[in-house]
Amino acid sequence: MRAPIVGGPPAQLRAASRIDLRMTPTPARPRIYLSPPHLGSDERLFVQEAFDTNWVSSVGPHVDAFEAEFARTVGSSHAVALSSGTAALHLAVQLCGVRPGDEVMVSTLTFCASVNPILYAGAVPVFVDSERTSWNLDPSLVEDVCRERTRAGRPVPRALVAVHLYGQSADIGGLMDVCERYGVVFIEDAAEALGATYRDRTPGTFGKAGVFSFNGNKIITTSGGGMLVTEDGALASHARKLATQAREPVPHYEHTEIGYNYRLSNILAGVGRGQLRVLEDRVRARRRIFERYRERLGDLPGVTFMPEAPWGRHTRWLTCLLIDPAAFGADREAVRLALAEENIEARPLWKPMHMQPVYGHLDVAGGAVSESLFAQGLCLPSGSSLSKAEQDRVCEVVRRCVAPSR
Repeated sequence: MRAPIVGGPPAQLRAASRIDLRMTPTPARPRIYLSPPHLGSDERLFVQEAFDTNWVSSVGPHVDAFEAEFARTVGSSHAVALSSGTAALHLAVQLCGVRPGDEVMVSTLTFCASVNPILYAGAVPVFVDSERTSWNLDPSLVEDVCRERTRAGRPVPRALVAVHLYGQSADIGGLMDVCERYGVVFIEDAAEALGATYRDRTPGTFGKAGVFSFNGNKIITTSGGGMLVTEDGALASHARKLATQAREPVPHYEHTEIGYNYRLSNILAGVGRGQLRVLEDRVRARRRIFERYRERLGDLPGVTFMPEAPWGRHTRWLTCLLIDPAAFGADREAVRLALAEENIEARPLWKPMHMQPVYGHLDVAGGAVSESLFAQGLCLPSGSSLSKAEQDRVCEVVRRCVAPSR
């Protein structure tokens, strides 16, 4: 039998342990995320209720209540809770009469989820550039597209998907005026703009249909989910049918049209109900964060912030700024990488859709504005739970990036 080891490990092992400890890297500073979920206590209560009552599928009292409460909050007659904002936009495009081969105008400065549903419907996106006042769709360029099609003897695009970016409404009045004159269906992608206003109304409630997103990074979240709103009761009813595999109202499973599995679950609707109760608190928090960024960084050379258009309230879902490298002494990518080195998440503005390889063959009206915004634009951490100390960390890194001679 081997003798037991007395008095701890051999000297060689003790030395190795000391070396290992010395070589252990210093723990990174806590991660600061761009826009993390911010949950409260009501969400937990509603979810527990869903478990306790066994309503956990895509029907249930929370789904019904969430739709009613959301419609009341945004000022719409009908709301349909769905699995994502993308699903909502897909149904909106289809139910607004877009057919294979139709053209649909859409913002080029956006996320691909504003474009893909047009392609799901077999239609052809036509990208339209931004204006500088709000960074959203330029109504004059929308009119240029319609005028050009008319002069060429071609049909005008069937619809316009107006995206309300980063928590700010587009120029809805200007866009609707063009759509009405040319017979274009107006659809709103308000995925990023819940809580914003356009002349005291909620963007997303002006068009034939509007859509919202409750993705994990949005101003309120259901982890994943979306909502379609409309004043058209028949459209809302049809959306619910299509979202549940287009099942006919008979005892057996019968289908006369193709549907989708797009409904939101009762559990996630419970999360949404709790989140909806604190929407105004979340908006106020993000606007305060923006104001502090402007106070701390607004004096830097070459730094400008996304403007707030005169027609409504910007939620500042994300605080977005532009960095002019000639004046600042570094470009936005250098700043993003410096933040990443400090374990801080930041993101460039959306890369315009007409610059994306998968869409490069499609038409675009304009393009210079969105290209320049992408080249210089950066989104800073903006979550409503961001502390002052965390915001100070962000600002310190950005300020260090200014060239010494500036």
